[in-house]
Amino acid sequence: MASPPIPPQLDHLVTRPFSFYPPIVGIEHNEWLYRKANWSEIQVVNCKSGSEIWISRRFVGEVSRVDDPVLIVGLNRELEYKGGMVVPYQRRVIEMPVAVGGGAPPAPAARPEPAPIVGIRLASATDRRIFKLIGVAVAIAVVICVLAVSLSRQRVVYTTRDQTYLGLTGRDDRTSVVLRLGEPATDHWQNEAGAMQFEALGYPDRKLTVILMGADRNDVRYIGALNERWEPVHWIENRSGGNSESLLRGLRRF
Repeated sequence: MASPPIPPQLDHLVTRPFSFYPPIVGIEHNEWLYRKANWSEIQVVNCKSGSEIWISRRFVGEVSRVDDPVLIVGLNRELEYKGGMVVPYQRRVIEMPVAVGGGAPPAPAARPEPAPIVGIRLASATDRRIFKLIGVAVAIAVVICVLAVSLSRQRVVYTTRDQTYLGLTGRDDRTSVVLRLGEPATDHWQNEAGAMQFEALGYPDRKLTVILMGADRNDVRYIGALNERWEPVHWIENRSGGNSESLLRGLRRF
């Protein structure tokens, strides 16, 4: 029996904009409208560029039950727009090419014969003391290096399981963020236009930037936090099982 022309879970997307999660690699603006479908694919159109693409039904997952801050259509795997088609995204390891004219690395030189021993004398008490001090100094340096490496690795990494991070959830707006963290040192918006608005509240004393998102600047909600290197340290989960990590990683610094 043939599949219906419009999947049941996409009936209500005919006139409503939505975003894919995770976003499609190679397409900057993540806002779409449902256009039509056949037995194996669905067609969507990008709200900004007007580009129309076909996506296989097997890659389309669940639709979020709520649209706060934005309606999300889940994807079963990360996709990439390539050559006018949407294909599964593959992360490749790039091998460094050999330099032009470069040959194979030279063979190691033959180990020279040990030099003949001219003479041997017993070390004096002073020499033994010097060697002992050098050994103690080397041991102390090794211990210090081990401790430094251990301390550098003891940093807290927050994941989606830590839903109590700073006491913030996807229901918090700018007012509740300020009540919990105080007034931010900086407050920036990504752009003036666009279907989705992003606000960045900077807290340099905490080495954090809190990100809010929404369709309207008067109604933006918390979606996660970034560290000073603009890397996600916390993100939220939605009811459909997805999260905002990929959205934060794809967000350019502003």
